[in-house]
Amino acid sequence: MTKPHPLETRVVSRRFDQPDAHTLAGYLASDGFRALDKALAMAPEAVIEEVKASGLRGRGGAGFPTGLKWSFVPKQSPREKYVLCNADESEPGTCKDRLILEYDPFAIIEGMLIAGHAIGARRGYIYIRGEYRYLLDRMERALAEARAAGYVGKNIRGRGFDFELHAHTGAGAYECGEESALMESLEGKRGIPRLKPPFPAVSGFMGGPTVINNVETLASVPAIILNGGAWFAAFGPPKNGGTRLFCLSGHVRQQGVWELPLGFPLRKLIEDIGGGLRDGARLKAVVPGGSSTPLLPADTAWNIHLDFDSVAKASSFLGSGGVVVLDESTCMVKFALRIMQFYRHESCGWCVPCREGTQWLQTSLTRFHNGGGRAADVDLMKEVSENILGRTFCALGDAAAMPTLSILQHWRQEFLDHLAGKPCPFGARTSAAGAH
Repeated sequence: MTKPHPLETRVVSRRFDQPDAHTLAGYLASDGFRALDKALAMAPEAVIEEVKASGLRGRGGAGFPTGLKWSFVPKQSPREKYVLCNADESEPGTCKDRLILEYDPFAIIEGMLIAGHAIGARRGYIYIRGEYRYLLDRMERALAEARAAGYVGKNIRGRGFDFELHAHTGAGAYECGEESALMESLEGKRGIPRLKPPFPAVSGFMGGPTVINNVETLASVPAIILNGGAWFAAFGPPKNGGTRLFCLSGHVRQQGVWELPLGFPLRKLIEDIGGGLRDGARLKAVVPGGSSTPLLPADTAWNIHLDFDSVAKASSFLGSGGVVVLDESTCMVKFALRIMQFYRHESCGWCVPCREGTQWLQTSLTRFHNGGGRAADVDLMKEVSENILGRTFCALGDAAAMPTLSILQHWRQEFLDHLAGKPCPFGARTSAAGAH
């Protein structure tokens, strides 16, 4: 974990430097479960309204208002209701949820208990990325402590509230980070997306009304309930309440994860927190929210503010908060190829546009980067990407198409330079075999 920076606003990460925060004793010593006590004294509808007032939006990528999502769950249902924590953190450039799982697992537990009270659920599951095996062990130890102390199980805190909670390992697939594929996997089936509607709030896990939230989203809830929705909302601009964890990587001097208020200038993140670009290089592009988001060229990136609406106005997304900085030495053709290799590999194959489109784009980008491209390929890659966009069951197809389209739009000249045989700024071109 990186050291606290003076520009940080630590809400979710405030216990990261507390050595024993991952234990129940350490958590209780720093306001642990006080928010749960407060929430259980409130009507479920009042809890939801407090979360709405906070302006908290999903920290997993979509940015959907959390309180609004909770309000969609019907008050009465013949089926059991569930709360699911999406801890399948697989987005390239993103590494913040693992810190919460490692340093502050009880914040996730408390957030899920509050969500369960708010929607009337009595059971929850924490779906942890398959590659995070060591974090699964830590979460299971935290759950065992919480259960032994009466914070999970029957009649919690003597308030007549029952909530059972389990950790579950993921299937090792990027696709299982999509909420409906996650539910399929959790039910013991192949992790492929479901057709919507119905949406999870009405018919989700095991056919019951289900709320699915990201790790950081749920870990934000206790602070919101304890301090009030207005308190949290004040950290960010309107409709973009609170703080969030940003993962800074790429060609910067200081890489790491920092918690900043929404609306924080991207330039200050790169220069004041990240120490600027390495070796005095010039900025070329920024990935603002993980590899699935459209890239921002330097002139746009220097003036952007890191909140959902500001980044959307710049034709991209805040996404998962994975900020990747690229300097002038980056070959954008190679970068597009590397992204496509990932999404082609992670496609579940359920949809023809995604299955066939990502394979074709990877083959074309490989050929192009190795000097065998054709002038017609540039527009053809754009056309194929546009025919993937919005035509798949889930957003994985969009995740492959959107960064490709942004690279073709802003760095088209680099593709033409490859055709002309000009030197690749990335360095020696790989062989066709090495590109796969």
